[in-house]
Amino acid sequence: MIGTALSAAIELLRRDEVVAVPTETVYGLAGNALSPRAVASIFEIKNRPRFDPLIVHTSSVERLSQYAAAFPAAARRLAEQFMPGPLTLLLDKAAIIPDLVTAGSPRVALRIPNHPLTLSLLQQLDFPLAAPSANPFGYISPTTAQHVADQLGDQIPYILDGGPCRVGVESTIVGFEDGQTVIYRKGGVPVEEITALIGPVQVREHSTSNPNAPGMLKSHYAPGAKVVIGNVEELLPGYEGQRVGVIRFRKTTAKLPAEHQLILSPQGDFAEAARRLFAGMRQLDALQLDIILAELLPEEGLGRAVNDRLRRAAA
Repeated sequence: MIGTALSAAIELLRRDEVVAVPTETVYGLAGNALSPRAVASIFEIKNRPRFDPLIVHTSSVERLSQYAAAFPAAARRLAEQFMPGPLTLLLDKAAIIPDLVTAGSPRVALRIPNHPLTLSLLQQLDFPLAAPSANPFGYISPTTAQHVADQLGDQIPYILDGGPCRVGVESTIVGFEDGQTVIYRKGGVPVEEITALIGPVQVREHSTSNPNAPGMLKSHYAPGAKVVIGNVEELLPGYEGQRVGVIRFRKTTAKLPAEHQLILSPQGDFAEAARRLFAGMRQLDALQLDIILAELLPEEGLGRAVNDRLRRAAA
């Protein structure tokens, strides 16, 4: 069921049920982060491997500090600048956080979503929410309530509809190792904005097993059709006779029908490209294509996050 009633979502969450909630990044599949029963339901519904940790969502920096055993000065500066917003901090976990949430890691991923409905929801709960993306594991992340309903609607009792997500890619994940700031996942806060605030960072690429943080698996965000990355115009002749779709930043191609082309931002706007990516990939996937050819964006700003999702869709 899709609706906008906070009271319905609150009642279900207090009963350790799982509901879908909107954030500025993507829709999340949310349950009580302090309840192993609710957290186990999230893994089961998503068919998510238990070694892939979850992000814990709360409503304020003060509450966030309750779930971390330590809060480094650099983390606090980032929180004050970018929260609420598409930033997740990976910090030493407080004992109250179940090991199931962190996949046994001593660190927990924490964030404050910047969406009025979900912030209000979190303010009315006396527990935080674990909330990975509300989609089957490995598939394209959902950016509307209908995306959630299309794939998980028969498995969850309520989808809180907050409209389309305005950022459209997941949060940037930042942690700290041996005094060094580390970006574990590129996302809605560009790397450049983080370095401008706290100085140089190390950017960690994805892993294939036992990830350090949520969202680090090499293959992820994938449509049903195979994705190949490269120069679209050069690749197209090799796929004559097949049903081909393309993903490009600004330019169309005369060689394919318009409905087979996802042009992320004709104006070259990285924010628009990020916002359109997942919904556009779903539209292409609905065409039952044989192949999707994708061109990378310039490696700057939110282009880095879009490229990260494209590379993992192709993995």
